[in-house]
Amino acid sequence: MGSIRPFPRKGAHTIADVWRMAPVGTAGAVRVRPARLEDYAAVRAVERAAHPGIAPLTLRQFEARRQAFAEGQWVVECDGAIAGAGSSLIVRWEDYTVGHTWNGNTSRRGYGAARALHQARKRLCRRLNLRRVVGAVRLPGYHAVHEAMAPELYVKRAIWGEVEEPTLAFHLSQGFQCCGVLQGFLPEDAESCGHAALVVWLNPLYTPPGPSAFAQSERQRKCA
Repeated sequence: MGSIRPFPRKGAHTIADVWRMAPVGTAGAVRVRPARLEDYAAVRAVERAAHPGIAPLTLRQFEARRQAFAEGQWVVECDGAIAGAGSSLIVRWEDYTVGHTWNGNTSRRGYGAARALHQARKRLCRRLNLRRVVGAVRLPGYHAVHEAMAPELYVKRAIWGEVEEPTLAFHLSQGFQCCGVLQGFLPEDAESCGHAALVVWLNPLYTPPGPSAFAQSERQRKCA
């Protein structure tokens, strides 16, 4: 699921979605709360139910992410049960260009949980004054047409509404923009033929940090 590095890193300004969400129904009220170690078994169960062909997080990965950036690890409760989970890490965008192996989140159904997680992620992004939230969205319908079109064309047609790709459509409805295709993103994802759509949400309240007091004093000294 990728390497774990100290977070937040110096100069980091992007929240990356790095965990899948379960496609379970959410008829009742949903509540987002911080993930706890004792949630692991339930999270693993919903991940396995959501994506049987993709290995869930190991306990070590689960806890490593909690230790790395606890604020970005959530579960969604519905009617007393865990209905979904999300994980985000703060990264330098320059370190995660298209083609780099990193994981995103997906959800096919149960959008009450998915919407709640997106809202939590956006609130965190605003509070920490980060530039953006990035994620990778599976393309489970692509395997049916992969011999007829490239993944880039498939994503364009999905955006235009010519093919149904509910998860991507949901992300777009939540204010995300599609920036391209991550080829070979998750090789074990047979439904998506290993590919994913790269999506981004830009923080409209982001304020670039100003120069430090030391940098300002140095600039004034050189101009004197």
